[in-house]
Amino acid sequence: MQKERFKMRVAVYLILVKDNQVLLLRRFNTGWMDGKYSLISGHLDGNETVSDAMIREAFEEANIKIKKEDLIPATVIDRKSDEEYIDFFFVVNKWKGIPIIGEIEKCDDLSWFSIDNLPDNLLPFVKEAIENYKAKIAFFESGWNTK
Repeated sequence: MQKERFKMRVAVYLILVKDNQVLLLRRFNTGWMDGKYSLISGHLDGNETVSDAMIREAFEEANIKIKKEDLIPATVIDRKSDEEYIDFFFVVNKWKGIPIIGEIEKCDDLSWFSIDNLPDNLLPFVKEAIENYKAKIAFFESGWNTK
């Protein structure tokens, strides 16, 4: 009997930067980490690239349009939480539209914060990713109990 092959969950995150500020949204009514800030983000739907997923999520969650050529890879996390993830973080400095909450059933605040003074209730691995982006660290592992 052949063992079923492990499947990794993949997510994308957008570090939207303007005037040394980053756009964060506060999770609401999702059942996971509600009340915590995060970035525009989401899972791959399947049969799409990480770039295409990021462009889709930016429009769904913040009603902004970004172009593939404007996505700048920032950092990647091999992350273990309740499940194992590969998280791709992108930065963009230009987009079309004014960011507004696109999924009111999942988000109750969308605000700009100084990239050097992030809120205390930011998801810890997102804070790590932003700090690693600032430090130009392209890859890191998070949540693994290494000995």
